[in-house]
Amino acid sequence: MEIERKFLLKRLPEDLDSYPSTHIWQGYLAKHPTVRIRQEDEVYTLTYKSGGPLVREEYNLPLKKESFRHLRGKIDGIPVVKRRFRIPLPPHTVELDVFEGAHQGIVLAEVEFSDVEEAERFTPPDWFGEEVTYDHRYANSYLAGL
Repeated sequence: MEIERKFLLKRLPEDLDSYPSTHIWQGYLAKHPTVRIRQEDEVYTLTYKSGGPLVREEYNLPLKKESFRHLRGKIDGIPVVKRRFRIPLPPHTVELDVFEGAHQGIVLAEVEFSDVEEAERFTPPDWFGEEVTYDHRYANSYLAGL
């Protein structure tokens, strides 16, 4: 189960480059349910997601590089490419995505929670901007053109 809230940013953290980051390339094979392939640095996964914008079922399965390459040619829409920074915000971690390529200029922060009550109690830091959890235009599958 994945429970997360998503936000635009008022500003980037000044020390952004000091946080660990990975490069992500992902493409979509289906929208309902969402089936995605992802390369995060040298790790390859196939992900199945279903449900709403705040709470979703999510299953991640490892892929071999060869399988990823095969599926990469079968995606619908365009790939979503981004650099993901992981920023501690105890007791959480902010996953801050700086999009590249066709989506350059988009920056989103996501925070995951253990339950809905925790998500609802969360107070975003002052550098977060508008919440877009329920705005489908910021779903990665939408950005991919699905």
